[in-house]
Amino acid sequence: MKTAVVTGSAGGIGTATVAAFEGAGFTVHGVDRGESFPALDRLDALVCAHGISGRRLGDGPVETCTEAGWDAVLDANLKSVFLYAKQAIPALRANGGGAIVTLSSALGLVGGDDDFATHAYAASKAGVIGLTRAMAVTYARDGIRVNCICPGTVETPFVDGYLEKFHKHEIDKVRQELHARQPVGRMGRPDEIAHLALYLCSKEAEFVTGSSMTIDGGWTAM
Repeated sequence: MKTAVVTGSAGGIGTATVAAFEGAGFTVHGVDRGESFPALDRLDALVCAHGISGRRLGDGPVETCTEAGWDAVLDANLKSVFLYAKQAIPALRANGGGAIVTLSSALGLVGGDDDFATHAYAASKAGVIGLTRAMAVTYARDGIRVNCICPGTVETPFVDGYLEKFHKHEIDKVRQELHARQPVGRMGRPDEIAHLALYLCSKEAEFVTGSSMTIDGGWTAM
């Protein structure tokens, strides 16, 4: 039986990813904030589904973003991917290969707009794309494929928390605005991201590596 480690497993995309991989027959080890990488006899896939926005840490435009907020966001979103991959690669190599899937963002590809002026977040997610591509080239010879998913706005508990903190008196209005931002007229669902991750770790995706796959309802195409 194949084994996967999924980070950020306690909610949103991570929880949906655990369910999708278990449904496909994987033994899944979920890891969330503050938990260490498990020691495994076998590893076939690592999905880094964790991340923070940084808004609560002072992330925003460069001129208002605090240095502490910048460091916290880069550590949580980029350095952590490096650390998880560093632990996973020897185990994947020992198993004859496998797959790593990282989670970036549509904001790692485009600048966004003033409503999404979170510069540390955008920098961290662009960094994830760069790290993904570099690892894909280096570890292809070991049979390890590395790909990145770039979601648009996904309806998760994270979005609920954002609305409660920053738009407490207009939650329904802003939620509808978030839906309407995408050409398809709605936010994404966690299970849609999860099943793309599952595909990238499947036999059917054995020729796919170094890719950054956008799944954003057409937002970056506008």
